[in-house]
Amino acid sequence: MTLARLASDPARSRGRRHREEERATRGPRDAFQRDRDRIIHSIPFRRLRHKTQVFVAPDGDHFRVRLTHSLEVAQIGRTMARALGLNEDLTEALCLAHDIGHPPFGHAGEDVLQAAMAEGGGFDHNAHTIRLLTKLESPYPRHDGLNLSWETLEGLAKHNGPVADPPWALAEADADFPLDLATWPGLEAQLAAIADDIAYDNHDIDDGLRAGLFALDEVLAVPLVAARWRAVCDRFPGVDEARLVPELIRDLIGLMVNDVLVETRRRVAEAGVATADEVRGAGRSLSGFSAALRDEERALKAFLHARMYDAVPVQAVRGRAQQVLAGLFAAYRGDPRRLPELWRPATNDQPAMMRAIGDFIAGMTDRYAIRRYEELVGPADLPEGF
Repeated sequence: MTLARLASDPARSRGRRHREEERATRGPRDAFQRDRDRIIHSIPFRRLRHKTQVFVAPDGDHFRVRLTHSLEVAQIGRTMARALGLNEDLTEALCLAHDIGHPPFGHAGEDVLQAAMAEGGGFDHNAHTIRLLTKLESPYPRHDGLNLSWETLEGLAKHNGPVADPPWALAEADADFPLDLATWPGLEAQLAAIADDIAYDNHDIDDGLRAGLFALDEVLAVPLVAARWRAVCDRFPGVDEARLVPELIRDLIGLMVNDVLVETRRRVAEAGVATADEVRGAGRSLSGFSAALRDEERALKAFLHARMYDAVPVQAVRGRAQQVLAGLFAAYRGDPRRLPELWRPATNDQPAMMRAIGDFIAGMTDRYAIRRYEELVGPADLPEGF
């Protein structure tokens, strides 16, 4: 059973904030294809190649960064959208852009900016994604932002669900181009959210093993992983364990994807929705893991938090990275003339100044933030390894 009737239709899009004339010379693309391509060609998307996923400015070339994570999310999301008959291009656009608002050093950097910008309304990476795409990234001659379609902006704003109390950056964008923040988004956005979970659950097992943060027998204490490992070993008896780990990851991804497909079809049938707008009005998520797999997946997340995200070597680097970002913010706040001229606000009031500094720092890559800190403050002294 496909859910094509629930797919977002680019021909029926609610449009863009700024009217555009169709140009045949730009190729035969619909609205969502254009959105995806605008994201891929944007400067913030390119910067993701040097932004933290888990490890800060990792030395190893084989570890994930924000860019490779986003590509993996897009592959999973598009696969599920195709199986369900939903719009693949919109799903892919949402997956590619979902982390584009992250500052350097990932969630650790976000915590620093949230605290430093408290008087200016704080910082939220999801809201900053919308700010980037509607205001800060402006490659077009007549308007700010990428002028993405309503459906893409809506999906990015609330792919994790309705937003009852939007951060200031999202509230500003919503006031200019209302995104119906109180409702659930379309199914493509819901798929993008669960594709994100599937991607990082599994690539973090791979990266954690590669980094030596835990051993295979330790992660096999997680029942979900152990069951798939037994199945892999049964299929490939006598093969070296190291050769079987990639197969384990593929099996886990496949298991999760198939579970989401079955569960999404079940929830949709139960809800009795017939259109994309009825999906938005359903009052709950119609895509996600089944109850049984959700509990098993949470156990995997708990393991990864304890043995990877909160591991002493990772925390040591993260803590020093936070000191770098806090010092950098303080340096710009102490002397705003250090900001590039184009980034200085027109007014000197403190909220506007803090937001301008936050905008500039949030756009930095890990490496650039470290370099600017060393120029303005002093040696970064980041521990080696992660």
